[in-house]
Order: sequence, then C-alpha cells, then structure tokens
Amino acid sequence: MVVVVYVIRLNLDTQTLTRLKHLTETGCYEFLGFTLNLEDSTIIDNLNPSAQKLSEALVVKLIVPMLTHYAIGTPLPLTGRLIKFKDLPGGYAYDVAFNNRAVKPLEQVFGENPAWLAEVAEFLGGRRLSLGDGSAEISALRGIPLTFILYGSDEFGASANILYDESASGFLPTEDLAVQGELAVLRLIEATKKA
Repeated sequence: MVVVVYVIRLNLDTQTLTRLKHLTETGCYEFLGFTLNLEDSTIIDNLNPSAQKLSEALVVKLIVPMLTHYAIGTPLPLTGRLIKFKDLPGGYAYDVAFNNRAVKPLEQVFGENPAWLAEVAEFLGGRRLSLGDGSAEISALRGIPLTFILYGSDEFGASANILYDESASGFLPTEDLAVQGELAVLRLIEATKKA
C-alpha cells in the first residue's frame, strides 16, 4: 500500500526561518505531531500525513501566525512554576472561551479513562506525569511546555486543567498561548485514532 504524504508550504520569510532555527536549535523540528522543515519552509502532519484539507486549515489559520509570533518573542528560562491560563497576562478575559475550546474537550475525550491521556500524549512527544488521575507534559514549542492534568469521571464528572510555565508569556502573546493550548488538545484528540 502506498501512502501519500501531503507536504504544506508555509511561506515563512527568511528572517523568520532563521530565527526559528536559532530558537529550536535545528533545521527540522518536531512539535505536536508535526515535522517542520526550516530549510525549505514546509510542514508535514505526522498523525495524518495524507489529510490535505484538515492539515492545511490548521497550518494557515493557527500554525503560521503562531510560528511568526514565536520567532519574534523573547525566550525566557523555565521557572518551574505552573500557572493556569487565566493567570497569564490578560488571560482572565479569555478564560471562559479557553475553557470551552480546550479544557472541556479534554475532559470529554479523556474523562472516562484519564490514564489514556499520557499514552496518547506520547504520540506528540509528551511524557507521563504523576499528577491527578492522568497527566502529561507536551512541549508545544521549544521552551513552552503544556501540562495537562485530568481527574476522572465520578459523581461530579471529569475535570481537567492545562497549565503553562510562568515564562510562557515571554515567548508568545496570551492569545497565541490560547491557540497553542487549543491546538494541543485538537492534536491529542487526533492522536487518539493512533492509540
């Protein structure tokens, strides 16, 4: 069986590509189940390599703007202090939307089986943590780990949280960090098809 791999051209300018190479310390960078080739400005969806329409929509609407902003951000060392989205600069104003777009889907998909979260996160380069009933850390972009914590369904229903290192706002504006959290959850849900 022949598998067609759909490669999407990002059309990032030379300065952005150079800065991304510096930030990622490589010419070929993997994040959230994508492989980003910084030599020729292309990206491949490793979770679904032949999905042209879904991948292209994600790239054009979410990934290109996020990478462009990431390239001009101010990298900060990780602090090790995890904070909720609402505690990011200006995050409180977008917290309800973030919860509806990222946290609730996480609860719905993994709430019945919280331990599955860590298994699925491995498809995105994530690592298992020992928080809650199920948890994982995924590097959404170099220097910006996302911590997913899930408490399973019981009489009150599942609950989840997505935490950021306090340094995340140096890399990206809060709006992009929201997009990053939403994208990571979309990719986790897509990765369930592989598990």
